[in-house]
Formats: sequence, structure tokens, C-alpha cells
Amino acid sequence: MLKLEDSYSHKGQRKALVKTLENKGIMDRRVLNAIGTIPRHFFFDSALHSHAYEDKAFPIGEGQTISQPFTVAFQTELLAVEPGDKVLEIGTGSGYQAAILYILGAEVHTIEYNKKLFHKTKKFLPKIGIKVNFYHGDGSQGLPEQAPFDKIIVTAGAPVVPTSLLQQLKVGGILVIPIGDRKSQRMVKFIKKTEKQIVHESYSNFSFVPLLGKEGWEGTE
Repeated sequence: MLKLEDSYSHKGQRKALVKTLENKGIMDRRVLNAIGTIPRHFFFDSALHSHAYEDKAFPIGEGQTISQPFTVAFQTELLAVEPGDKVLEIGTGSGYQAAILYILGAEVHTIEYNKKLFHKTKKFLPKIGIKVNFYHGDGSQGLPEQAPFDKIIVTAGAPVVPTSLLQQLKVGGILVIPIGDRKSQRMVKFIKKTEKQIVHESYSNFSFVPLLGKEGWEGTE
């Protein structure tokens, strides 16, 4: 039986984490409230609970990580999620980012490349009341059967922006994706102004696990 406890101590640690994120420049109050709502320690093995509210990334097995809270908040803020938005997340991982999107009122479709993680997270998230749509497959090619999307967020580093993702974005939609080499990527926000006009803005450097798939790293080597 899964026993999950969210104590006063955990809530206090979340409050402190939210303050840390504010101090680092996260301004969107809805994003901060979502981070303050979701018990991040639920996504950690019990032996690592003491680290759950540090502003750091941690391994979750299968060569993947749960992203640093600042990274989650930064990407989510750039995505500008509105209640009812249909959002595609590439890289389910632990499910923490999907949970944040759900709390913000999005209709979340999330795709995971790694089969073990896909099954683990699909089983886990409903237990904590997070209802999203799970898919197993090559996220670099998006999810054409559910397109178009209002917003797309990629939580793995890509060598280039996958054409499929831009095609599956609605006009007026936003795609947030880290682009670079295997060690370091620059966060980029694409805005689809018209079917033919796409503008982008670049932000700070981050370090993500590689985006695998036909339009990711496997397709370039």
C-alpha cells in the first residue's frame, strides 16, 4: 500500500522553496502556487525525502532525473499556461512537471520514451489525484493523433527543434524547448504567429538529459 504523508514540515519546506524561486526571478504567482501545492517528496524514494525541497535535480532511475524546481518553474512560466489549454509534454519522467501543468488547469498529454518510467508514472500520478493522458513512444515526433496543441513543453535537450512539434502547434501557440549539445542547452521559446511565421526568444543555459528519437539525438548520430 502506497503511504504518502504531507506533513507540516514538508509544507514549510515547500514554502521556503517557493521563496527561493521568487528570489531567483520567478514572478508568475500561479506557477509559484502550483510548486507550493504539489508535494515534491512524493516523487522521491523515501531515502531521499530530505533532499526533495532543495533546488536541485535528482536521479529517478533509468538514466533520467527529476528536474530542478527552478527549471520546472522557468519552463512553466515561459509556457504561459491558461486553464483549459491543451498541453503536450515531451518526457513524462517522474511526472512532476505534468502534475504542475495539471494544477494550472491544463488538459495534459504527456509522452515518455522509456517504457519502465512510462508504466511507473502512469500508475503513480492517479494515486495522488493527478489526471493526465499518458503515452509511450517517440516524443521527438510529437503526438499527431492529438494535435494541434495550445502549448508544447520539452523536458529533454534537443540538437535542433523538431519540425513535427512546430507543425503540431496551434497558431498563437507556444513551444518551450532546450536546444544545444548533449551537455548544455539554451532554453528557447517559439511562438507560432501564423502557419508560416514562427518567432523565437532565447534564454539561459540549462542541462537536460538528451531527447531521444527520430527527430532527437538518435536521428542525428
